[in-house]
Amino acid sequence: EVYHNQVQSKLYYVRYQVDGSENEWVTIATTRPETILGDSAICVNPADERYQQLAGKKVIVPLAGRVIPIILDSYVEMEFGTGCLKVTPAHDFNDYDLGLKHDLEIIDIFNEDGTMSEAAGLYIGKDRFEVRKLIVADLEKAGNLVKIEDYTNNVGYSERTHVVVEPRLSQQWFLKMKDLSQPALDAVMNDDIQLIPSKFKNTYHHWMANVRDWCISRQLWWGHRIPAYYLRNDPKTFAVADTAEKALEMLQEKTGNNNLQLADLHQDEDVLDTWFSSWLWPISVFDGIRHPDNAEINYYYPTNDLVTAPEILFFWVARMIIAGYEYKKDMPFKNVYLTGIVRDKLGRKMSKSLGNSPDPIDLMKKYGADGVRVGMLLCSPAGNDLPFDEVLTEQGRNFANKIWNAFRLVKSWNTDSSVEQPQTAKAAIAWFNEKLNQTITEINEHFDAFRLSDALMSVYKLFWDEFSAWYLEIVKPGFGLPMDAATYQATVGFFDKLAHLLHPFMPFITEDIWHYLEERKDGESIMMSSMPKAETSNKQLLDDFEQVKDIISKIRSIRQEKNIPFKESLSLSVKSEKALFDGRYDDLLKKQTNLSEIKQVSDKPEGAAGFMVRTTEFFIPLLNFIDVAEELARLNKDLEYQKGFLISVTKKLENERFVSGAPAQVIENERRKKADAEAKISAIQEQIAGLK
Repeated sequence: EVYHNQVQSKLYYVRYQVDGSENEWVTIATTRPETILGDSAICVNPADERYQQLAGKKVIVPLAGRVIPIILDSYVEMEFGTGCLKVTPAHDFNDYDLGLKHDLEIIDIFNEDGTMSEAAGLYIGKDRFEVRKLIVADLEKAGNLVKIEDYTNNVGYSERTHVVVEPRLSQQWFLKMKDLSQPALDAVMNDDIQLIPSKFKNTYHHWMANVRDWCISRQLWWGHRIPAYYLRNDPKTFAVADTAEKALEMLQEKTGNNNLQLADLHQDEDVLDTWFSSWLWPISVFDGIRHPDNAEINYYYPTNDLVTAPEILFFWVARMIIAGYEYKKDMPFKNVYLTGIVRDKLGRKMSKSLGNSPDPIDLMKKYGADGVRVGMLLCSPAGNDLPFDEVLTEQGRNFANKIWNAFRLVKSWNTDSSVEQPQTAKAAIAWFNEKLNQTITEINEHFDAFRLSDALMSVYKLFWDEFSAWYLEIVKPGFGLPMDAATYQATVGFFDKLAHLLHPFMPFITEDIWHYLEERKDGESIMMSSMPKAETSNKQLLDDFEQVKDIISKIRSIRQEKNIPFKESLSLSVKSEKALFDGRYDDLLKKQTNLSEIKQVSDKPEGAAGFMVRTTEFFIPLLNFIDVAEELARLNKDLEYQKGFLISVTKKLENERFVSGAPAQVIENERRKKADAEAKISAIQEQIAGLK
C-alpha cells in the first residue's frame, strides 16, 4: 500500500519562455523539478484573465529545448500557485487524464529503478533525487529558476520499503467496465439487491456511475497468471487464450507461420488482480464456471445474504455483482449487510500500527468467547462504527454467568408428580408463554431488518428481566420443597426456546445447556434444530400481568422505604368497584409480597400508605410499622411536587398557541399527564388525611 507522510519540501518556481518571443514568459511552481523533462504542455484556466493572451501559443521546455503547447482547461485552479500548471502525463495521475483529453505526448522519463531513462534526454542513468539537485542548479544557471520556497506537502511512500513512490507509466492489462457494470448498477438502484443500511446506495452509485476500466494485472510472483502469450522474438505480437496450445494456434494463424512451436511462446509474467479471482467467489465455490449447470450451483445460487465491510463495497461486492450478471445472468445474493469499523474509546480505527487493538484471544480468556461476541454485538448497529469498550465484553460475560446460574437453579429443583400445580405457577406459565411469543415476533422483525444488535437486546431483556427476574422467582418452590412435574416441564421447555433464541449470539453456552436440558442423540446439535415459532400473543393477558408486576414492585418499594421485613405479613386494600383481576392473581400477589389478605374497600383505611396502578388505588395499612411524623413529611413533599407539575401542565394546555399548533397526539398526552397528576394529588391528600 501507499501511505502519505506530511513532509517539509521545496516549491520551485520555474519560468518557461514563450516560443517566438524574447520577453514573454510563463511561470509554474513544482515540488518535482526533475519531471520538467517529461512535460508535454502548460495548462491554464480559460477564465483566467492573466493568461488570455497565451491561447494558441507554445513554450520552450527549460534545458530540454522542446516546444510544447499551452492548453486551456477548467481543471486548473486559478488561485493555486501561479495559475499555470505543467502537464507531465507519464508521472502524475491527473496530468495523465489531461494528456488523454488533449491528446498530448506521453514521455516516460523514469526507469523502473527510479533513474532517468533515455526519454529524459538529460541526466540519463542518474537517480531521481540526485537529478533534482543537478537540475535546480542548471535551471538557475540558465536563468529559468525564479525562486525557491519552503513548502509542506503530502508525499506517497511505499508501506514496505518506506521510499517515495513515483507515478510511472507501465504496460498493464485492463478490463472494459462501462457496459459490463451497468446491470450491477441497475440491480442496486432498483433494490433488486439491497444494501443495508441503504445509505451506502449513494456511495455505490457514485463508484459505479463513474466506473473506470479495471487494471487487472499485477507485478507479483503469486496468483493466477495473465493468460497472454507473446512471441519470444516479437513481444508486441501476442494472443490471449485459455491454454498455451490455443494461443499457439491463434499466433500461427495471425502470423501465417505454421512452424511456430510452444517453445517460441512466452506467457506474460504478471498475475491477475486478487479481486479478479474473488469476484467469481459466489460462482467458483460451486464450480459454476467450469460446470455452469451443476446441481450445487443450481441449488445455492443466488444466496440470500452477504456480510462484509463497507470499505470493500466496490473492490469486492460490486465486482461479484458484475460477475454474477455476466456469467450467471442473475444476482449473486439478495442482501448485503455492511458492518461498521471497530474504533477505540477515542474514536480511532483499531489497527496494529496504533497498537490500540486488544488481543481477541486474551479477551476470550478473560470474558469467554460468548461474552466477547455479546460485547461486540451490543455496539454494532448495521453500517455504523463500533465504539469498542471492554466494559461491554464484561457485560457479555456477566450475561453468560446469569444464563448458567439460571440453568443451575432449574436443574437443582426436585420434582414430584404427585404435587398439584399451584395457581401461581399456572398464571406465570400462561404469562411467560405469551411474553415469549411477543418477543419472538419482535426478534424476527429485527432480523428481517438486519437490526442484529436490537435482536440481541430483545432476547437479552427477555432472559434477564422477564425469565430470570420474574418467571423463575414466581415458579420456584419453597425452600426444600419439590416442584410439580407440569411446571418443571414447562420451565425446561421455556429454557429450550430461550437457548435457541440466544444461540446465534452465544453459540457455545447454549449448545452446552441444550445438551444438559435433556438426553440428545449422538451428533445432534442445537444449530441443526428449528428456531421457535411465534404464536399469536394475548395482549390483554400481557397488559394485565404488567399491572400485576407493577403492584408487586410498589408493595416491595413500600417495604423497602419503611424497613418492613418480608417475614411481616401485610394487608392490601383495593379501592375499586370490582375484584382485582377477578381474583385471578390474588395467590400470586400474596406469594410474591407476603400478603395476609386482599380486600375491596370504598374508603382509604386509616394510617395507610397508598399508591396507584393505572387508575386503581391501593393501600397498605402501616400504623403498626411506621413513624407517622416522618411519613407525613414525605407525603407533603411529594404533594408539593405533584402540585407544581400540575401547574406546569395546566399552563401548557391553557396556552392557545400550543393547543392550536401542537399535534393532536401531543395534546392528548398532556391531558393524560394532567389527569394522572390530579389523581395522584387526590390520593396523596387522602393518605395525609388518614394519617392525621
